[in-house]
Amino acid sequence: MERQEIPPDGLRLRSLQVWDGQWFLLTAGDFDRDRYNTMTVAWGSLGTMWNRPFAQVVVRPTRHTYGFIEEFDTFTLCAFGEAQREALKLLGTRSGRDGDKIRASGLTPVAAQRVAAPGFAEAELIIECRKIYWDDFDPRHFLEPAIERCYPEQDYHRIYYGEIVAVSGLSGYRA
Repeated sequence: MERQEIPPDGLRLRSLQVWDGQWFLLTAGDFDRDRYNTMTVAWGSLGTMWNRPFAQVVVRPTRHTYGFIEEFDTFTLCAFGEAQREALKLLGTRSGRDGDKIRASGLTPVAAQRVAAPGFAEAELIIECRKIYWDDFDPRHFLEPAIERCYPEQDYHRIYYGEIVAVSGLSGYRA
């Protein structure tokens, strides 16, 4: 698969479709140190904040990836084609605490261009980010009461903003 470098302001994607329908893999850690974990994510956003391109992701403190995104300064978001759908399902339902779920998925971690967190060889799109902000959801601020139903265990997400420092993807992702 031949990905090409894409300037962040040249990224073209259907944001709602990729988050909700296609999913991303969020990976945090350090590829060179062989210390990282990944999880499938379907909630987040992409945009501009503080005059920088950003990706915003949310991670529950109960997830194994939470420790990695807390410890390390960078993360990646990788999008895949339909052929990897089963791998993404596995990575979203199994915990890295219980074994090597990445190996079980059949996906191949690879070094990213500019950040320590890895991408994946099979990814159609790799967005590399450096953390610039975090905050915790506060249920007192939910204006829509139905949102609380997403948290039966009261394990509210931590929100991370990452400045997008590099993007590589197939030509269809270039504006």
